[in-house]
Amino acid sequence: MSINRPAATALAAALCLLTAACGDSSDSDTASGTTTEAAVSKTGYPVTLKNCGQTETFKKAPSRVVVMNGASVAEVSTLLALGLQDKIVANQQTYGMSEVAGRAAAIKALPTGNVKLNDAYDIPREAMLGLRPDLVLSTTSYGFDEKNGFATRDQLKTVGANSYVSPQGCDQDTAKMTIADSYTLLRDMGKVFNVTDKAEELIAASEKNIAAVSAKVKGETKTPKVMVLFSNMSMGGNDFSSVVAKGIYNDILAKAGGSNAFENASKTSFADLSKEKVAATDVDALVVIAYNDPNPAAYAKKLLKEFPQWPAAKNNTYVTLSDSMYLGPSNDLAVEKIAKALHPDAF
Repeated sequence: MSINRPAATALAAALCLLTAACGDSSDSDTASGTTTEAAVSKTGYPVTLKNCGQTETFKKAPSRVVVMNGASVAEVSTLLALGLQDKIVANQQTYGMSEVAGRAAAIKALPTGNVKLNDAYDIPREAMLGLRPDLVLSTTSYGFDEKNGFATRDQLKTVGANSYVSPQGCDQDTAKMTIADSYTLLRDMGKVFNVTDKAEELIAASEKNIAAVSAKVKGETKTPKVMVLFSNMSMGGNDFSSVVAKGIYNDILAKAGGSNAFENASKTSFADLSKEKVAATDVDALVVIAYNDPNPAAYAKKLLKEFPQWPAAKNNTYVTLSDSMYLGPSNDLAVEKIAKALHPDAF
């Protein structure tokens, strides 16, 4: 079953933009671009974040949050995990599916703001200002670039809105992203909305789950080589242009006892590979990431049939995932599911 083409085009365009270094605004205090100053009152406010060269001060919890698309569900999923769905007045993020029961439906139920999106499939400046936000979340600094038709962070400040770029998004290059960045996003939103205890609870549970899985696969003698790619997605000129090379995916694979078969195929997050290159590589397992594709397993099976020489094809080893493979609050689910596929005897 093929993916909805407009949706595929939207994601492909956004991913290409987000994974190319389109300008550097990384005047940040940490690798992820965010530091937090201590709160100075019993209410937990004010809270000050230094984020990608900007200083954002929150005098109270935001109540009119706009979540930009950015080919992500990290930000909206983080807000939902923290129980903050009632704070969202417009959300443009969705994958149509999730490893977390009920999350896809919860995202679908959120208001969109009835905004006419621009050519980048996101919220243009005038529409953004018309939403009267007090916080705007963007996966990378691309979402605040005036050249792209978006409201800048300074323009948002003039209407009383704070803004936030997620970890590793300052320079729009997510190749160095790890699971720790998912925890940074949770912690930052926990501080902004004064739900720090909930954020730390979620982080602790994730760390515990990942540690337990990693301990089970630690004694395995083989580290399977995994191909990670998007289901029915084209982002370049070759047959395989949505193959993952670097980023949080590799951290997830490592904790699951695997490695990326194409890690060295590109210096950025994605590789654009020929069919010959793919055929010549030993692939022990497939991880297919679905974006609004109701049947990613069919795509995985098609690839296994196309490359019968792969160990993955001979053993029928594949995993389908969606939001847990990205920045967000559910990376432990991806670690567990992949580990069970790569090392079934360990469970």
